[in-house]
Amino acid sequence: MNPPAPHRLLVAGVILVVAGCTRSSSPPAQASVDGIWRSRGYGLVLEVAGDSLQAYEVTSTTCLPSLVGKKVPGSDPDAPRFDIDGAGTVELRPDTAGTRRVYRPGTASDIVIEPVPARPVTCDRPAPDTPQSNFEVFTRTWSEQYILFDEKGIDWQAAVERARAQVTDATTPAQLFALLRALIEPFHDAHTSLLAPELDQRFQGLRPAAERFVARGRDAFLNEEIPRLTGVTDRYLVGSPREFCNGQVQYGVLDESTGYLRLLSFSGYADGPFEAELSALEAALDTVMIDLAGRQRLVIDVRINLGGADPLGLAIASRLTGREYVAYTKEARADPDDRTRWTPGQPSVVRPSDRPSFHGEVIELTGPLTISAGETFTQALMGREPHVVRMGENTQGVFSDVLGRRLPNGWRFGLPNEVFRDSEGKTFDGPGIPPDVDVPVYAESDLQAGRDRALEQILGRGR
Repeated sequence: MNPPAPHRLLVAGVILVVAGCTRSSSPPAQASVDGIWRSRGYGLVLEVAGDSLQAYEVTSTTCLPSLVGKKVPGSDPDAPRFDIDGAGTVELRPDTAGTRRVYRPGTASDIVIEPVPARPVTCDRPAPDTPQSNFEVFTRTWSEQYILFDEKGIDWQAAVERARAQVTDATTPAQLFALLRALIEPFHDAHTSLLAPELDQRFQGLRPAAERFVARGRDAFLNEEIPRLTGVTDRYLVGSPREFCNGQVQYGVLDESTGYLRLLSFSGYADGPFEAELSALEAALDTVMIDLAGRQRLVIDVRINLGGADPLGLAIASRLTGREYVAYTKEARADPDDRTRWTPGQPSVVRPSDRPSFHGEVIELTGPLTISAGETFTQALMGREPHVVRMGENTQGVFSDVLGRRLPNGWRFGLPNEVFRDSEGKTFDGPGIPPDVDVPVYAESDLQAGRDRALEQILGRGR
């Protein structure tokens, strides 16, 4: 399923990343950004010439032209900004000697790029639109970028060879879609997808624990199922919740001592760029935190949270702490052949805010519909003191930005190529983050009875 707004800033099939907390302290000046640059991880090559930027999606055997950018007039010559196909800007900032960082507001890391003498020779003959070539681009990208083959118990190479034997010049688009879908469906990974617009076919993975909620399709889930689930919880509030950030942030009161904050996503908070979304959130948090000044406890509900921009979660975490700590450290797969090699970690730090804050007891409600940025937010609260008690069920188990890719035939697909590590180096991809207190989340029998077991337990109203 997709969140209400673009997930993790997936732009034109390639993710170009961001993070305000990972800057080099005093990078050296660089005279020009013109030239050929290759990313560390991510499978990208950027060609910059004057006011133009051309990106390529590359594997060890394939190359496809991708994003096109135009330099923003008046941008800093040492850190030029490029408008990418009208879908926002990226900034190529100086980093350590010889390297740069691709910076874009809205995610928790940058992509480090380094100069190379020329494009890969494969870019001199871009992958053609044939069944075999489309199959090769798809399967090779997964082989070189996906992070969970071992954890999912998948022998990817064997699966690919079995499928390859069925691909011929006569393979139809419908047959190819079925083959590619069959390869990735067993991952049950919500950050995996395949989209074929001309076939009107789409596949998106999901862990089985959440499939019952979307059984009637995406539209029914967004327009009918979510209101049904939240409606049960709203019966426990004193009055109706106040809505902020285009309805994605909601705040109410459970009793005199307990506030209730529902976060339906970390996206769609405002029209415009990421900065507008952050500004809308900060204004909402001012109102919420001022109300909490007279209360002892805050319940944060992310049992339905469809993801978005990780830094928005960090902004909330900053209102809940009096000390600085590392929320998580992000790494990307770095080697196409060795799945154990990662790019140097980029930490995201939670820093106490000087705006209204709350340092009392916090309880977080999680479940299988706590997805992506909802999970990195949960991870960002794990280092908070006093400890945030998690109630409910395991989160969905997807943390990486979605690495968006294209096929020569115009289809798009996505997969995760990054991990978010905690202070001990642990990741939670696959099983998700477990609760401290197990409580069934939206069991159908509870919904039929109008019960929210977690809130009943918090309020001491168990039946």
